[in-house]
Amino acid sequence: MKNIPRIFINTPIKSGDIIPAPRDTAHYLTRVMRTNDFLVFNSGVEFAAHLSPDGKSITIGEKTAHADPAGDITLMFAPIKRTDDLINMATQMGVARFQPVITARTNAAHINWDRMRKIAAEAAEQSNRNSVPEIMPVIKFSDLDLSGVVFADERAAHGGNVNGSVSAKSVLIGPEGGFSDDEFAALDAAGARGISLGATILRAEVAAVVAISRIGMK
Repeated sequence: MKNIPRIFINTPIKSGDIIPAPRDTAHYLTRVMRTNDFLVFNSGVEFAAHLSPDGKSITIGEKTAHADPAGDITLMFAPIKRTDDLINMATQMGVARFQPVITARTNAAHINWDRMRKIAAEAAEQSNRNSVPEIMPVIKFSDLDLSGVVFADERAAHGGNVNGSVSAKSVLIGPEGGFSDDEFAALDAAGARGISLGATILRAEVAAVVAISRIGMK
């Protein structure tokens, strides 16, 4: 059972349902994986499933005992050139939702969010999750409620005195160029808690993974 394919179904499902099989799913199962038996998941629940011999329908079988390993973390981040890598890695880390934030130094505002959702679904399939993280509408930094925010504070790499780790349900990551002075001032004034990601300057997508690990996943 270890290598059985896992497929995200983007509609409500329950045992006994018979649903149309997407063409790409049928092709993947029959031509790539060479099987008609697989697992499907949605909304934190996983089921056994079977593809019909003609490849046109999926029968949803019994619910499995597999619990969703994902956590309840919200990753707030400035879109970057490698947003696809960030979405992929953070999904594998178990984040529940993504909140894109336009900051002063954001230089990748035009992102294909439908593609990002597909990447998140594929990462969830691969990483044994039973859920796909939500990607929320883009907002401006000025519209964030900064009270109680935990953020990755790159000032630690320049000798700043910030926390090493903290328990939280959300974390904010800056853009490739870092937060602006005005944004740091706003974070500090709101009492936001900065966490250290170490003594080196990390790429934004790597910083997201490190930050998630620092705040804990549950």
